[in-house]
Amino acid sequence: MMRVLLILLWTTNLVQRNVPQAAGVQVFPPVNFTLTVSALAQVLLHWKPNPNQEQKNYTIRYDVKILSPVPEEYDTRKTHSIQTAALHNGFSAHIRTLLLHNNLQMRSDWVKEKLLPLPGAPETSVTNLSCVTRITISSTVSLHCTWLPGRGAPEDTEYFLFYRYETYTEECQDYIKDKWNRNTECRFSVTHIDPEEVDKLIVIHINGSSKYAAIKPFQQLFNQNAIEKVNVPRNVTVFLEQNDLLATWEKPISPFPKECFEYEFYLFNLKSGNKQILKISSNDFRLWIDVTNRYSVQIRANHHICCTRGFWSDWSEIIYVGKN
Repeated sequence: MMRVLLILLWTTNLVQRNVPQAAGVQVFPPVNFTLTVSALAQVLLHWKPNPNQEQKNYTIRYDVKILSPVPEEYDTRKTHSIQTAALHNGFSAHIRTLLLHNNLQMRSDWVKEKLLPLPGAPETSVTNLSCVTRITISSTVSLHCTWLPGRGAPEDTEYFLFYRYETYTEECQDYIKDKWNRNTECRFSVTHIDPEEVDKLIVIHINGSSKYAAIKPFQQLFNQNAIEKVNVPRNVTVFLEQNDLLATWEKPISPFPKECFEYEFYLFNLKSGNKQILKISSNDFRLWIDVTNRYSVQIRANHHICCTRGFWSDWSEIIYVGKN
């Protein structure tokens, strides 16, 4: 019984040492907390220290909690923070003061702020947005996006797409229309996307106009490597050496080194109809085969290790090897 009482006393004391007024020090929440849209899908969080907060030898930090659209929590010494997030359904965040004093961490109450959802009629936003990038021979990056009109969008709705990469924003000039003459695809043959960067975000913003309804904007964030359609492996060579099939190839057009790619090797026996797909991490391959049969060979590539996996490349052109 005495042991239980001691544990309860210790727990009570621990709780008291973490209340805002611990050690006779009061912790005040930040003031002038504001949220400002500073770019497409970008929010600047800004606040000021509470003027009533004692300075002395305390260490002051700020605890930031993003509630929506994607929950996140972190702390910082700064009095500002920039967040990239899809804002069409709004944005909300809490912030409080953290004060370190004599190895104790004390916290103020939360201060709350939010951005309202972007205006527009329900179900007028685009749906099924999908985007793909490619690295061109000239080491630039192209971008192609497709979408479907919202179920509540009038037939006269015109959609307009913008992409943002870092500080650069550009509107689409090359649209493809559906049978109702509505924009449902956009192509950028050249963009400001850096092909050598890893896992940077691409912001897509689509708004619209109609005579009959206010079209609600839509935003989506894409990891640039995750939506890259990897190029086809180059200079594929296949030959026979006695009973072995040997294949060699070069990595796809890309600024990443050859170690950053993996491959799938597709072998089809035209005589038996048997198929094999083998995963390979190098740029060459040796396999025993029945040389009395005839085979077709294809290879495709994807990212590996260095960055987020993208879309598999198309298969290389068919190469035939074997009898006759």
